[in-house]
Formats: sequence, C-alpha cells, structure tokens
Amino acid sequence: MKHIYNPPADASKPTFLLLHGTGGTETDLLPAAGHIDPEAGVLSVRGNVSENGMPRFFKRLSEGVFDMEDLRERTEELHAFIGQAAEEYGFDRTNVIALGYSNGANIAANLLFSYEDSLKAAILHHPMVPDRDKVLPNLEETRVFIAAGTNDPICPKVESEDLEKLLSKAGAAVELHWEHNGHQLTMDELVAAKAWYEKG
Repeated sequence: MKHIYNPPADASKPTFLLLHGTGGTETDLLPAAGHIDPEAGVLSVRGNVSENGMPRFFKRLSEGVFDMEDLRERTEELHAFIGQAAEEYGFDRTNVIALGYSNGANIAANLLFSYEDSLKAAILHHPMVPDRDKVLPNLEETRVFIAAGTNDPICPKVESEDLEKLLSKAGAAVELHWEHNGHQLTMDELVAAKAWYEKG
C-alpha cells in the first residue's frame, strides 16, 4: 500500500496509523497527527480503491451503503500491512493508534470490529458503524475517541451513537465528542482529540 512512514522520536511513543477520507491522500492527516503528538511515529496510508479517481479504503454501493465483502477484504489487507510495516520499520506493533477521518475512520472502526489486537487506540472523526452484523472481539484494553457532528449530512447522529454503544459493549473505553460543523474535520475536534490523547 502506498504510504509515508516517519519514526517516533523515541521507542515509547506510539505510531499513528493515518487513514484519510474519500478523495484524500497519505499527506492529508500529517498536520493532524503533528498537532496531537509531534513526537509520535506516523504510518500514513493511501486507500487502494479508486472511486471516480478518488482514493478510498473500500468500495461503496452508494452514499452510506458499504460493499461489505470489499470492506472485509480491505480490512484484512490493511491489518496485514500494519504488521508488515512494523517488521520492516521496526516500530512497536502493540502501540499503534489509528487516526481516521470519514472513510478512513470507517475502516479503522472495522479494524476494531474485526481484530482484538489490531489497535491500541483509535481517534475516529465522523465514522459510521462499519458492520452491524459483526460480533465484536474483546476490546477491554482499547481506548476510542469519536468526533461527530450533530448536523453531519453524511454521517447521521445515530451512527456515532450506535458506534459508541457497540464499542462500549465490547469493553472499549469510548469518548464521544460533538461538534456542529457538518462533516468537516475541524481544529476544535483536533483540540478535543489531543486532550483525550494526553489523558492517556
């Protein structure tokens, strides 16, 4: 997978797995990661799917309707890639924190839905529930921050609320943060994510 890797300042720092929104690239979320923790490592990935020339992490059938088979395959592919990258670059595979926006947040959420040990934590900006039929693994060791919009036209409020409930039921420690700026990833969200991250 096309990506950028920057090592952490020291081995104790996490590696952020950066996952862009539809039409984004692997450079989009570098400033966001730098704001939250400039000393953390970065593994920023470009989605392997093209929708009318726009990179995505998995196919969709229409707005808000996921191609579930492709979602499963692409999640598996991404999970394997993180492991390969950890071996190649020598970062701690058990200290990976996803930072995803929109489509990227959805596949990050599906990593949590699919694998007990895929992520140490996740920062999800405007995610939806990836798979309502999934039996979630034990996520008792996992922290999750969800940033959502009360007036988001793409990701209805109930999606974020349901995602919080499903992750919490699986044992994750979830914080749900609300903004009022539609589907945009805003500085206010990043400030809130940084505060959450620093609480550890």
